[in-house]
Amino acid sequence: MKTIKPFKFSQAIHGVQVKPLSESGMEVAVRYNGLLAASGATEIYMHYGYGESDNWSDVRDQRLERTYEGWESSVSMQDNKQLNFCFRDSAHNWDNNNGLNWIYRIS
Repeated sequence: MKTIKPFKFSQAIHGVQVKPLSESGMEVAVRYNGLLAASGATEIYMHYGYGESDNWSDVRDQRLERTYEGWESSVSMQDNKQLNFCFRDSAHNWDNNNGLNWIYRIS
């Protein structure tokens, strides 16, 4: 039986890390330690959608869970090969990577 190596989180980019949860990359975990976390937010949500950076589809908000390593959640990719995301707190303060958002793309 083939053993799959455990996947690891990427290097942080402005407090955001991702890691695939499957070999296909169609499931991904997101960890957030960015501006909102540093500002003391008590709830953080990931705002995300699929497709091109300028034309998101199936847009949703998902509450992140606070862990000892940051705020985390996982997302299952759809047929699209690109996940676009940013973050907000419960007071609707946003962290959108200076307007660029974050992208997870399966090559």
